[in-house]
Amino acid sequence: MSDVRHLNLGLSQSFPCSYLADQNEQLLINRDPIDALQFEQLLALGFRRSGAQVYRPHCQQCEACVPVRVPVARFVPSRSQKRLLAKTEALTWRATTRPTAAQQALYLEYICQRHSDGPMYPPSLDQFERFLVCDWLDQLFLEGWLDEELVVVAVTDLLPHALSATYTFFQPEQAALSLGTRAVLAQIGLAQQLGRDYLYLGYQIDDCAKMAYKTRFRPIEHLQGHRWLDWPG
Repeated sequence: MSDVRHLNLGLSQSFPCSYLADQNEQLLINRDPIDALQFEQLLALGFRRSGAQVYRPHCQQCEACVPVRVPVARFVPSRSQKRLLAKTEALTWRATTRPTAAQQALYLEYICQRHSDGPMYPPSLDQFERFLVCDWLDQLFLEGWLDEELVVVAVTDLLPHALSATYTFFQPEQAALSLGTRAVLAQIGLAQQLGRDYLYLGYQIDDCAKMAYKTRFRPIEHLQGHRWLDWPG
């Protein structure tokens, strides 16, 4: 088995936090080449990736970022999630292993309309590649289509025992369909079909409203120290 205990890790400079106002963040960054199995082990230790860079928050005075994952064999959709599945029954799901021009166009529109006040604006195709594409991982770009229109893309990393939800973007005009939540449900279904154990969802931040949807998938586990525990409640 690959061993991640001897990887070369470095600490980034402090910079303004993307999620909490008046906070700075630092990242613990892996500097060594790794493979999918090692990345899966790092996910279990609270790491994530942006492009090919693998990192974990390492802030001196803040522990707001809590890694979370869904144990897909135990997942049971809530009543509201069942209603959403029925509401979006017309969606057709497809997948590609490389990004397409239609996906890139949707990404540009999504960032421009939904995140024009954030660090990802203005978006570009180069940014799309650097942020989402990773050459040492197998990936699926899970697409949701409605009446022959691409309305949602969930970038999903394929790992030996898990899937990792890297980023989801959707048609802003279809926001009423809760496509972000619907994409997670599609990823959970895919993980179940592929016999994977977990779907990693990144970080839950209680004081960030954009993250509130993650704990609505139950059961969901969070990393506390070196142990994964069920989220309370």
